[in-house]
Order: sequence, then C-alpha cells, then structure tokens
Amino acid sequence: MAADGMTVRRLWIRDPLAILAEGAAGGVVVEGSRIAETVPAGAHPSAPVDETFGAGRHVVIPGLVNTHHHFFQTLTRAHPAAINKPLFPWLQALYGIWGRLNPEAFRLATRLAYTELLLSGCTTAGDHHYLFPQGLEKAVDIQVEEARALGIRAVVTRGSMSLSQEDGGLPPRALVQDDDTILADSERVLRLFHDPKPGAMVRIGLAPCSPFAVTKRLMRESAVLAERYDCPLHTHLGETRDENAFCLEAFGQRPVDYLEEVGWMTRRAWLAHGIHFEDEEVRRLGAAGVGVCHCPTSNMVLASGHCRTCELEAAGSPVGLGVDGSASNDSSNLMEGVRHALMINRLTYGAEAVTHRDALRWATEGSAACLNRDDIGRIETGREADLALFTLDELRFSGAHDPLAALVLCGAHRADRVMVAGRWRVIDGQPLGIETGRLREEHSRLAHQLFG
Repeated sequence: MAADGMTVRRLWIRDPLAILAEGAAGGVVVEGSRIAETVPAGAHPSAPVDETFGAGRHVVIPGLVNTHHHFFQTLTRAHPAAINKPLFPWLQALYGIWGRLNPEAFRLATRLAYTELLLSGCTTAGDHHYLFPQGLEKAVDIQVEEARALGIRAVVTRGSMSLSQEDGGLPPRALVQDDDTILADSERVLRLFHDPKPGAMVRIGLAPCSPFAVTKRLMRESAVLAERYDCPLHTHLGETRDENAFCLEAFGQRPVDYLEEVGWMTRRAWLAHGIHFEDEEVRRLGAAGVGVCHCPTSNMVLASGHCRTCELEAAGSPVGLGVDGSASNDSSNLMEGVRHALMINRLTYGAEAVTHRDALRWATEGSAACLNRDDIGRIETGREADLALFTLDELRFSGAHDPLAALVLCGAHRADRVMVAGRWRVIDGQPLGIETGRLREEHSRLAHQLFG
C-alpha cells in the first residue's frame, strides 16, 4: 500500500532481449518507485501484477548516472573563440562570453541539458554550476525547478568562484563572488532543496570550482557545511598539468596535498577528471574513498590526458562517468560517453583489461558510489526503479550477436524508453512533456543572440 492508503500498481517489464542484472532474464517488477522483484528466465513474478510491458525488443540497463556537467555551456558549443585550445586558454577565451548569461538563457540551457541526458538513458543528472553573474543569483533554484518539471533525478551542486585574476586566480572579477556570499547561498539552497533520504529526487552538493578559482577558506568552510547538512562535495582536480603547476606556484603543494589540507579527503567528496595523479596520490585518494568522475570525451577534446581509472578503482576510489560541459564535450549524451570510456581506457590499458561491462558499470554503479548513493545504479530488489531501455533496430546494430556489448561497441546513443522512480519519462524515444523542436529553436536563438 502507498502512504496515502492507495494500492500501488505493479508493473512487470517482461522478458527483455537482454538485461544488465544477474538472474533477471525474465525481467523486473516495479512497484511504486522501486524494483520489487527480479524475475529469472522462464519464471513469473511471485505475486500478481497489474500491468505487463513486453520488452522483447529491448536491452534493459540501470539508468545511467551523470556525475559531472556544466549545463549552461550548451549555449556555447563549438564556439569559434574556444575550439582547438587546451583547458586554460579555452577557459580564458570563454569567461568573458559566459558573463552574458541571463536567467532566461540559463533556464533553457538547463532544460535542454536535462532532456539530452534523459534521452541518452540518463536517470540521475549531476551538474556543477559555478557561474553567478549579476542577475543569476538563483541559478540553483532554476535547476531544481527544471528537474522537477521533467521528472529526472538530480544532484545539483552549488559551485563557486571567489578568486579573480586580480587575486591570482583565473576568472575575471565580474564572474566571482566573495566567500561570505557563496557560503550564505550554499546554506540557503541546502535548507530549501537538499534531501539526504534514500530515494531522493533532488540532492544538493557544494562545489567550489577548482584550486585556481577559490580560496582555501571557502574549501574548508564548504567541507564543514557539507558535514552539517550531510551533503556531497565536488570540485575539479588534477585535470591538467597546468593545474598542478598552478598549485605548486600558488600554494607550494600539489593538488592532492591541497585537498588534504582543506579537509576534503573523505568519502563525501568526488573529483572531476582526476587525471594527473602520482602513484602515491592514487593510493591516498583510494584509502580515503574519494571518488573520481572520469570525463573521457572532454579529456580527449581538450587533450587533457588519461584518467587512471583502473589504478584508482584498485586503490579503493569509486570511479564514475560524466559528460562534462557541453563547451568541451559539445554533447550531453552519457551513453556516447560510455563508448568513449571503453575506447580510451582500452588504448590506455589494453583490449582485454577493460570491457563493455566495465564502462557500463562506471556509468551506473560507479557513478552512484561517487554520489554516495546505494539506492540507484543497479537493477536489484529494493533499489529505485531507474531504468533505460534501448532497441537494436537501427542499421548500426544489424549483425550484432551480444546485445549488451552491441549497445557500447555499435554506438547506441538514444534510449527508446526511460523510467525514473517507477515512472516512464521517455516513451518511443520522446521525452514526455517536452516539445523538442520548440526547445531547440528557443535555445538556439538565445545562444546566437547572446553569445554569437
């Protein structure tokens, strides 16, 4: 029974073509927002169901979990000022352009990014928003509103920049806020929106942008706030050699030493990129349980380097996946990111060392672990019913023999159906409640009007 006394309907997603779960070849039973039962091959559910969805054309995987993005950057994809540049010159080229961001454009950028992610099979969308020019002080509120309207699970991190170029940082003065303003707003959005309970649809994290954009005081006090409100911590770290050199020059220490000094060596924290770590630093991060979000597409576009995924996992760090900002990735497609993760990690470690199942695991269970969530990321009884269903009806899949491997190797990029918390949010490849043509037109108009 539901809390309101009404009977919760039971849905059997029956006999899928393939499913990424042990002992569930007969499908799964969804009751309310959760998976009530997994069904072995040839079996039936243990209790009656109210509805059956025949999944004989579908490959079923856990909903993908995106652990790093910058939604606002969908407005500056393939921008001529920034293409063909590494990270620091890329940022310097775009900071002045991003200062034109306004609430209307940000709302559309957020809506478009959530929709893109959902269509790629993503059911939990993490964003790292660190840009608060004048007039956009309620950016987190906008992201929460849009997530709720679309029905996607969200982890919105209240990012920040407080060190301008005048203070020895990278961003211009117009894009930074002072520490007290940032901390006050961080506490405001935590009180308003953060839900630490299992099954939460919205959680808030605290995410000072990077060592070259914030003060050590902000890093320390964000960690204190995170402990008080039981919320996650997120930042960029170890993305490029330039970042390591900046930390050595500005602080006299490497990024991992910096992280330890400010109290972030904790399972509460996960890092974006995490590329340029030495062996001892990998060991220390793993011992502390600090998670790392691997961003393969962005790392290749900006030529930042190879994330040490296998060593980090072996050391004890959760490894997840993220699409990163659309200005460095130019796409918000996490299923595409799974394929890129497979390819770059095989190039790094060898063809036999990393499988399609590893790449899918990073995007599901690994990403969930980065967010310290054990209620999503796997198809098993008791977890949230977050599912992505793909068909293999396109020419790219013709001749494929292993359906799960085909999703990754043949380049699946759009889900046919997506379920979040037991409710269909994508049906027949279309997001419910969103006119994608109109969204694209409005988003594109503002992108060219503001940033062209």
